[in-house]
Amino acid sequence: MQQASVLVEKSDGLAIVSFDRPEKRNSLSMELLTGFLAAVSDLRDDASTRVVILTGKGPAFCAGADLSSLKGVQDLAERQRLFASSRKRRGRLSHRSYRALESLEQTTIAAINGPCVGGGWAIANSCDFRIAADNAQFWFPEVDLGVPVGALPTSRLVRMVGLMKAKEMVLTCRRYTAQELLALGMVQKVVPAVRLMDEARALAGVLLAKKPSALSLAKAILDAAAGHRHLESTVLDRDYFLAE
Repeated sequence: MQQASVLVEKSDGLAIVSFDRPEKRNSLSMELLTGFLAAVSDLRDDASTRVVILTGKGPAFCAGADLSSLKGVQDLAERQRLFASSRKRRGRLSHRSYRALESLEQTTIAAINGPCVGGGWAIANSCDFRIAADNAQFWFPEVDLGVPVGALPTSRLVRMVGLMKAKEMVLTCRRYTAQELLALGMVQKVVPAVRLMDEARALAGVLLAKKPSALSLAKAILDAAAGHRHLESTVLDRDYFLAE
């Protein structure tokens, strides 16, 4: 099934969802975000799919927000103004995408095949498992672009790595290697790029062998224990990204 810039392939209980905009490094255009949200919504109602693998076509997992409107703009202040001007529309779709993905009953695996940037990293962090290619890099560039990272991704980041490390990641816009994230417990495994999908499929096979009701209920209990639904984050995202 093909949504806008998103490819969904299903077989034997497994769905592989691929960002399919390789010529733009799978950057998050409004079209791609709309297609991704539609694909996730379809999966929510698909009882035959029990495990979902999310990956990117081409050399990148997801290069974050589509910055094509900034091409050729050299002035930093103007670049920041242009990027911020579209934040509300982009923020609404991003927020809904994170929520829809993390609330799926199916178990989700991010197979991170290359650069994983900004909103792309937030999407990967919304998955239950993350396996990274050894050449993958991760960073949040938003502060350099003059806008904050959304409250929902940052609250999740704080729970994953603690406040100080989360501040380092968000405020410095530093790039991290897959091996660094492995040491932080943010990815389960780092493998050579050529083995990435084999590893993701192997994990999917382990999960598919479990009783479906037990798997989905265990996931729900663990997510509730981790506090994946924070009122504070929802309010902050509403105030900054969702307000008219």
